[in-house]
Amino acid sequence: MPRFHRALALVLGLATAGAEAGGTGTPPLGCKGTLYLTFDTGNMRHADLIADTLARHGVKATFFLAQERTTRGDSALDPSWAPYWRARVAEGHAFGSHTWRHGSFRGDSGRLVRYRLQDGSSETMDAAAICAELQRPDTRFQELTGRRLDPLWRAPGGRTTPNTLAAAQSCGYRHVGWAAAGFLGDELPSETHPNSILLQRALERLRDGDIVMAHLGIWSRKDPFAPMIEPLIAGLKAKGFCFATQRGQT
Repeated sequence: MPRFHRALALVLGLATAGAEAGGTGTPPLGCKGTLYLTFDTGNMRHADLIADTLARHGVKATFFLAQERTTRGDSALDPSWAPYWRARVAEGHAFGSHTWRHGSFRGDSGRLVRYRLQDGSSETMDAAAICAELQRPDTRFQELTGRRLDPLWRAPGGRTTPNTLAAAQSCGYRHVGWAAAGFLGDELPSETHPNSILLQRALERLRDGDIVMAHLGIWSRKDPFAPMIEPLIAGLKAKGFCFATQRGQT
């Protein structure tokens, strides 16, 4: 058997064993470490699949929410998504802001920050405007679910600036990035980064305390990574990992 196929068989075998051992959602006794699964909204194509997978394994995650366009023709924080978010609240997940417009913080100029929007336009923002951009998902989430977001945020693309971080901190939001090993690669081209390799890499490289990042749907990837969340969680449980949210972390 070629080396690649042997390695893949080992990974998938480990995942299957993990599913059998942890299918009830109960972490193995004597956890060897804690991981933090986090999901950004993206296009929401696989939101239900991922939620079902988390529930089946009893895993709580942290969701970062922006008003992004979805494959249903609406946006992730429209009233049409209220039942989805209410169900996740009832399951005990954590939630943070991913900005309202999913723009990119590109650089500081004095006390201002350049914010590039998805249509290619840019604007400059002061601390009050940055706080408003982070608080708008919080306000909408409370309207949809009756619950405020946790005091967490994630910059789209992980791109921050000193002014942006200071402004967010001033209005009570702690930034949550991800570990290098925690970048699952679900936004990379599937032609050059197939699911089997991404799964194998994550199982081999993740370590205690790592924050893991993926999306609830990605427009560009032809072979979605979302179905790999199942063997990923099962395989990590089989290795002795437990899972927690970013709520209350310092």
